[in-house]
Amino acid sequence: MNKKKITDSAIEMREMVMPHHTNPQNTIFGGVVMSWVDLAAAMCAARHANKPVVTIHIDSITFKAPIKVGHHVKITAKVIYVGFSSMEIVVNVLSENPITNESRETTSAYLTFIALDELGKPTRVPELILESKEDQEIWEEAKKRVTLRKKKSLQK
Repeated sequence: MNKKKITDSAIEMREMVMPHHTNPQNTIFGGVVMSWVDLAAAMCAARHANKPVVTIHIDSITFKAPIKVGHHVKITAKVIYVGFSSMEIVVNVLSENPITNESRETTSAYLTFIALDELGKPTRVPELILESKEDQEIWEEAKKRVTLRKKKSLQK
């Protein structure tokens, strides 16, 4: 099985917050951000697996700050952990004011995807090459989340 670096499947996408994305406070609906987060993560996971993928878990999504109408949104996603057929993706969202050029982190999330074969069954994904101490630390943190999720699912 081949291996890939984190940077091989990392993606960046951009959106602009339009009035139809917003609530009465002229800030973006959380559900819109969630859909963009899921889309970015899905593209990243598919790029890593080179197979169709499906979302199986959203570990957490944290909204840190509102995003205003007219602001530009930068969404980045990267694979930080892989199992046999699963991949954990971290997504970060930045809001950029196009007038002042100020930016701030507004949202972060961890999502898990499964790669599917031609029959729709889980299939092996490439291993992840960890190139730095930071990559290794992120991998270890993700491994703890995966272990905790597995324990919780066994308790049900």
